[in-house]
Amino acid sequence: MTALGFLYPGHSAEDDYPRIEQLLGSDIRVDLVHTDIGEDAHRVDALRQLGAPERLAAGVEQLRLAGAEAVVWACTSGGFVHGWQGAHEQVRALARSAGMPASSTSFGFVHAAKEIGAARVAVGATYPDDIAGLFAEFLRAGGVEVTALRGSGVVSAAEVGTWGEAQVLALARDADTPDADAVLLPDTALHTAAHLPALEETLGKPVLTANQVTVWEALRLTDRRVNAPSLGALFVREPIVQV
Repeated sequence: MTALGFLYPGHSAEDDYPRIEQLLGSDIRVDLVHTDIGEDAHRVDALRQLGAPERLAAGVEQLRLAGAEAVVWACTSGGFVHGWQGAHEQVRALARSAGMPASSTSFGFVHAAKEIGAARVAVGATYPDDIAGLFAEFLRAGGVEVTALRGSGVVSAAEVGTWGEAQVLALARDADTPDADAVLLPDTALHTAAHLPALEETLGKPVLTANQVTVWEALRLTDRRVNAPSLGALFVREPIVQV
């Protein structure tokens, strides 16, 4: 059994995680601890507070007791809003606090894009344009070219959590460009786990979504690879380790 730990702010799309655990279909356990969300706003000052060290540290003891082998801060905007260097410092502090390997969804996107060979990506963000722009800057700092960026102006994670499949598909289609190797949907408040096959079939290319990438990043930290085609192209890479 490989136990994966996640610190997830609030409750907007928490049900993606048990769904992903089921779709992995192997000896993978997903443990989710909710962190204090504070002010639910896609605004730089609120997002910086969202990922403050004390808020993340408050959840790690529960993950340790659950036997987690790695922990991922399951919030994209609460990572990249600190910039490339600041996000590294955030993850290092989390690793020290948790006493285990740590990462964040923001770094998961960079690593996942490279895993599938996506040098150029289009981004469909639920965020306001200024926050979406910070994510694009983060990707570029990680060596990933952004061909197009679409923001949706949604201010709160709670509102994002109400989006259904039609809205998710529309966001991805509107963001896509012919020269993009993949499309990225970066909000962990967005339900996407059930929509990955439809997204990739509609666009004809890999789609990376926040909760999918978050779980993949935790597997990467524990040196696990699981063949789970229903979770998209990211989960059919070789070499495969399947139990």
